[in-house]
Amino acid sequence: MLNQEVRRIMTTNPVVASPDNTVWELSQMMIKNNVQQIPIVKNGQLVGMITTHDLWKNTDSSEKNDRIKVGEIMNKNIIKIMPKDKVGTAAELFMDKRFKTLPVVNLRNELKGVVTAFDVIRHTMRKEYKTAILYKEVLTA
Repeated sequence: MLNQEVRRIMTTNPVVASPDNTVWELSQMMIKNNVQQIPIVKNGQLVGMITTHDLWKNTDSSEKNDRIKVGEIMNKNIIKIMPKDKVGTAAELFMDKRFKTLPVVNLRNELKGVVTAFDVIRHTMRKEYKTAILYKEVLTA
């Protein structure tokens, strides 16, 4: 199950932002889509990642977040994986580096999707248990 390719479990149409978006716009995207990490894409190429933690550490309430561009605070040093990399590789990166989301790119650094720690957990659980194991009793009681 961890030997399958990441492309089988990744989200293929993730929420993305541009380096030219403002921090305020990005914050609204995160709230609207209920995500904590967003890949930053320019001309189809992955150029960075930004997380809620990046927002917290790089902005404060006194700043005008409608003037700060995402490109000014995004993380450019990102770990990424490829669609044919194994789910186990993603799991190991999540455990080792404490990431929650990994961008999935092709050889041209074009964003093809994202895989999250939750995707790996869900994939592993579905392979082991075909039906829910915790809330099953609640639903039938």
